Amino acid sequence: MLPKEELLKGVENRDCVARVIDKAEQALKTWKIVQTDFLSPPEVMESQQALKQLTEIHLVSWGGYPQAERQRLAIAREELPLEPTQVQVVVLEIAGNFLFDPANHRDFLGAILATGIVRDKVGDIIVLGERGAQAIVVPEMAEFLEMELKQVRSVPVKTQRIDARELKVKEPKKKEMTTVEASLRLDALASAGFGMSRSKMADLINNGDVRVNWKEITESSYQLKPGDLIAIRGKGRLEIGEISVTKKDRYRVQLTRYM
Repeated sequence: MLPKEELLKGVENRDCVARVIDKAEQALKTWKIVQTDFLSPPEVMESQQALKQLTEIHLVSWGGYPQAERQRLAIAREELPLEPTQVQVVVLEIAGNFLFDPANHRDFLGAILATGIVRDKVGDIIVLGERGAQAIVVPEMAEFLEMELKQVRSVPVKTQRIDARELKVKEPKKKEMTTVEASLRLDALASAGFGMSRSKMADLINNGDVRVNWKEITESSYQLKPGDLIAIRGKGRLEIGEISVTKKDRYRVQLTRYM
């Protein structure tokens, strides 16, 4: 038996990570590759942190494409080979004419969930404007959705499986920059990276709009380190790179912004 309570110490998404630990136990007992449903970014991160304490297993995550936000985990004994390609996902095309009744991400997700499917069975949804959308789902739900998903908003749709290579994912725009700051505070580095005033950034932080490594941070003085990822709703993401100290004892920080 795995030490579940010990692995769950300090975990925010306890129910989800507990289920992942159960999957890990199943992988150990059966000598098979075991897969989770789709997890949100903080759930993926906390699951990875919990399971990295176990030397007898390893895991990979995949959501259909490299930048996928929602991902499944595949877990196996350390002795078994494990690749992202072994994580099973299906891409569905939801095609219709949305020229006169545009639909957004929430509309497509709502239509999928209205068929009776739970959120965990659905990964990312890529909206294609007036042509419809593409949705990534667990394989066992694909046939059901092909039969049941017939309308989004007022628009009739045809839902069918397509090859994963047909995913229409835009590569995120990337901007690299360097800033020199007196401290490694969240408000200082984030305001530099996102190009806004420090007071505006402090407001966003206080309002709960800023996440660091997918955890909501409401303290402007929160100290950052290399590898940290800052996300702001509607503004993209900012990765903290190499940090060095200048001759005047200030911090020179490499930043990468994804838009």
